[in-house]
Amino acid sequence: MIEAKIALSSQNSTKLDIKLPGGKRYQREITRAQFEQLMQPIIDRTLGPCKQAMKDAGLKPAQIDEVVLVGGSTRIPKVRALVEEMFRRKPHTDLNPDEVVALGAAVQANILSGGSEATENMLLLDVTPLSLGIEVAGGVTDKIILRNSTIPASATQYYTTQVDGQANVAIHVLQGERELASDCRSLARFDLKGVPPMPAGMPRIEVKFLIDANGILHVSAREQRSGKEAEIEVQPSYGLTDEQVESMILDSFDYAEEDFRRRQVIEARNECDTILAALEKGKKSPAWDRLTSDEKKQIAKLERALGQVKAEDDYHAIRKAIDALNQGTMRLAELMMDSAVATALKGKTMDQADMGGDLASGHPVAEADFK
Repeated sequence: MIEAKIALSSQNSTKLDIKLPGGKRYQREITRAQFEQLMQPIIDRTLGPCKQAMKDAGLKPAQIDEVVLVGGSTRIPKVRALVEEMFRRKPHTDLNPDEVVALGAAVQANILSGGSEATENMLLLDVTPLSLGIEVAGGVTDKIILRNSTIPASATQYYTTQVDGQANVAIHVLQGERELASDCRSLARFDLKGVPPMPAGMPRIEVKFLIDANGILHVSAREQRSGKEAEIEVQPSYGLTDEQVESMILDSFDYAEEDFRRRQVIEARNECDTILAALEKGKKSPAWDRLTSDEKKQIAKLERALGQVKAEDDYHAIRKAIDALNQGTMRLAELMMDSAVATALKGKTMDQADMGGDLASGHPVAEADFK
């Protein structure tokens, strides 16, 4: 088959001669047109990554000076015709497509070693092939360094906790483009230990990603109030072939709509948990006793409604119930705030006065929560 593929790059037809099990042989003539028809679905798939690469770079075909072909299959006339049609220019074919990557590596090595007159004005930049991030509440992926970021690269995100008194935080480092952690590649796990017990939402945890010039990923986590920190070193590209990277990117396109819908539902459920936990705190505060019986009944009705739709796979229904409970608990939140301010004015801190979270917004902080 390989011999036939090579022959059809320069001939209009060739003979297939395949040895079958049992000593039998399969022989027939195949034309270039027949071969191209069989190859068409595979060739069409290659256009997707080309379009995405231009989109990521913010370029249009007219802005590209040269298109260099890489890999032996780019010798196929149909491939070259589609490349010419897409980029509106003939592809560069003077270089051996089997050696292009090695030639590029040699140029990069020359530049890094001090360069020569031929490479003094050249600059080759490495980029991250896939996004890097961590798993947050509900099994959602939060991307910190995005795909195609120039190396070296660094980025920082801030998080908090979801549980009162949480002393340990698990950091799960991920690689991939999907919205859920289960669909991404797990790179490493480590724990940030010794976080002083605080109410949910109070810790401020800085997670920093740094990819150095050698492609090594350094991940650190630091709780800013206490100074407790932990870190790990990983190699994000280890063990992945070019085909696997491409497959992960294509999967993110194919499942984008479904992944986004699932993420919406998970994040809405997380918000449900937050507002329901805050409501339980609110019921134990003096502010609850200042509500009328009708107000308490209405809140109980809205709470039941939210509990019922939480298990459903309908983001809009969950969102509607959250907004209704937020609106219904607005007066309770105001009374709790008044009580906290009054306590602070008497000499106590607002931390000592149990505010029970921000019921009006349904979330105690504006940052993402760890599991």
